[in-house]
Amino acid sequence: MSLQLNFGQASATGPRAENQDALRVVTPAPVLAASKGYLFALADGVSQCADGGLAARATLQALALDYYATPETWAVAQSLERLLLAHNRWLQANGGGQPLLTTLTALVLRGRRFTLAHVGDCRAYRWLDGTLERLTEDHVWEQPGMQHVLKRALGLDQHLVVDYLDGELREGEHFLLVSDGVWAVLGDSHIQHILQDAHDPTAAAQALVSAAHLAGSQDNASALLVQVGTLPQGDLADTLAQLEHWPLPPKLREGQNFEGWQIERLIAESRQSLVYRVRDAQGRRWLLKTLPPSRHDEAQAGPALLLEEWFLRRVAGRNFPEVHAVPERQHLYYVQREHCGQTLAEHLRLSGPLGLPEWLDIAPRLLRALGMLHRRNILHRDLKPENLLWGDDGELRVLDFGLAYCPGLSQDEVHSLPGTPSYIAPEAFAGVAPSAQQDLYAAGVTLYHLLTGHYPYGEIEAFQHPRFGTPTPASRYRPDLPNWLDECLNRALSADPAQRLETAEQWLLLLEHGERQALSVRPRPLLEREPLKVWRGLALFSLVLNLLLIVLALQG
Repeated sequence: MSLQLNFGQASATGPRAENQDALRVVTPAPVLAASKGYLFALADGVSQCADGGLAARATLQALALDYYATPETWAVAQSLERLLLAHNRWLQANGGGQPLLTTLTALVLRGRRFTLAHVGDCRAYRWLDGTLERLTEDHVWEQPGMQHVLKRALGLDQHLVVDYLDGELREGEHFLLVSDGVWAVLGDSHIQHILQDAHDPTAAAQALVSAAHLAGSQDNASALLVQVGTLPQGDLADTLAQLEHWPLPPKLREGQNFEGWQIERLIAESRQSLVYRVRDAQGRRWLLKTLPPSRHDEAQAGPALLLEEWFLRRVAGRNFPEVHAVPERQHLYYVQREHCGQTLAEHLRLSGPLGLPEWLDIAPRLLRALGMLHRRNILHRDLKPENLLWGDDGELRVLDFGLAYCPGLSQDEVHSLPGTPSYIAPEAFAGVAPSAQQDLYAAGVTLYHLLTGHYPYGEIEAFQHPRFGTPTPASRYRPDLPNWLDECLNRALSADPAQRLETAEQWLLLLEHGERQALSVRPRPLLEREPLKVWRGLALFSLVLNLLLIVLALQG
């Protein structure tokens, strides 16, 4: 069941020469609506600027297009903040020397929650059971005679400050967005009376606009009313809500049929999880992951397992395991494809460090996968050779999202330090929040270890409080490494985050540039590289030859 909404909108110019208000409603396809939600927005262009109508329309156009292009793992407020900051810079740069200013109130309804973004003097209200609640603050100066002068608006300042509000939806409630041309003359009580008397959202919006101008409003008047109908089920929040109804699976036995899965055997057991090899009705192999009984009472264990499944769905692709849909499950678990191959840790143990050609094939694959994760706002936090599968099909896959983290969704225990100590970035030991930089550091340690069999700062145990100085150059263990690659690894492994590579894409460019440079540079002739040795060798050869000729002459 999807979120059911009914809405209506109205806007009128009134006594003004131009309508500088703008309304925008985006009701995307069901899949996109489930991941990004429905967008409702009202912008009121400032008439004293270069072109208030243009500012309002351009803002809603950018909002409608850019919001749905952001990763679905971004929180709604995070997506709105990123694009509004960018658009604020655009407004400042495109006014032809004069400001382009507009107010904005935007509402996103996604799943069973709403997010409101607000800057300026439009208003948002919430109406349920005859009670009207104002959700926004007017960003105007309070001094006498200044009540209509904005102190916050898009395009007004270089540093944009937007108010955000997030909350739970309630069936049957209404959200109302109105410009100051409506609320300034009607007041909250008159607005409430019109909402009570209207039969549907469209009639209510039109009645509000008409009433404002009849009451003497000299401004453009706009209203947008959204009625919340049936709330959905099945998104991440709803899945997490089902936890109390999903017990852990019992101990599964070989040959047992469990919810349609044929159990082969238990292949991994730890304090964190249980992993079974199972087959589906077509005989294909999968892995069923659940929690051990000892974690039954851990409040965050169940949500973390389902969040792990959710992450894998959001990064579907050849560099990650495929997740199987389990719509009718009755217990707490998820199922992912079993891909044949060996982990890079197994390869290192059986065959030793990678040859340079193998390494140069694997490194870009890892960095592309990491870049995809980071673009979707997901941090892996446990990159290491044990979690990288070199498949029999030639693909490199990133495994084990048990410690993965998404800002705004994930929660950590206080003072926790997730990951394997030798791969944890120095700043994480100091309590710095998770970041993409820390994943890139772990990738650097992983690639270093695969080349050398050693760690750049030595192996770190869980009980240690390590100190980081300068990493040991990989060339100490691998004299065959080109200088550019040695320097690239040193930079990736710097103890100072500011000295490291900033993104996976930047690292990829360095690898590609270094390889091309190495291929394009032909070896210099020996005479150029070692002229002294060449001339000494020629002199020695000449001396030996002359001695030989003298000996032959004396014998003759």
